[in-house]
Amino acid sequence: MKQEKDQAPQQETPEEQAAPQQEQAAAQEVSEDRRELEKLQAEFEAHKEQHLRVLAEYDNFRKRTAAEKTSLYNNAVADTVKEILPIADNIQRALSQENASAEDMKKGVEMIESQIEACFEKLGLEAMGEVGEKFDPNFHNAVAHIDDESLGENVIAAVYQKGYKLGDRVVRHAMVQVAN
Repeated sequence: MKQEKDQAPQQETPEEQAAPQQEQAAAQEVSEDRRELEKLQAEFEAHKEQHLRVLAEYDNFRKRTAAEKTSLYNNAVADTVKEILPIADNIQRALSQENASAEDMKKGVEMIESQIEACFEKLGLEAMGEVGEKFDPNFHNAVAHIDDESLGENVIAAVYQKGYKLGDRVVRHAMVQVAN
């Protein structure tokens, strides 16, 4: 009987039969998880590279914008100075005259004033604050007050210093005396 036992093929238990299948399924699941992990890592790296590219583009944009802003400012200043230089030249010429009469000097200063007004007009600078205008605190700075029945209420009676505006922006408020 003992021999029969040794000779008979051993039958595997159902647990032993299922073990290789379970190992194979577990290995397949690990392989799928690994592929999914690699896929996610590749996506992460692609997004990271895209993010770094966007950051670099933004930094370049910021630098380029700052350089353009500086360039525009410098060009505006240069254009303004270019318009004022002939006036400065005429003032120097007038001051270098040794034998000029008072009448000639007055005429020269009047010519320089008209040149300044033409320059301001070309630059878009507009004078504000004329006698008889209605007082507006947005454009005028009242430094004195008088009572004058011949003038209306809140009317500019005298201008001590002209004001100027460039478009809608006030460059300098007019210094005025207001009546009533």
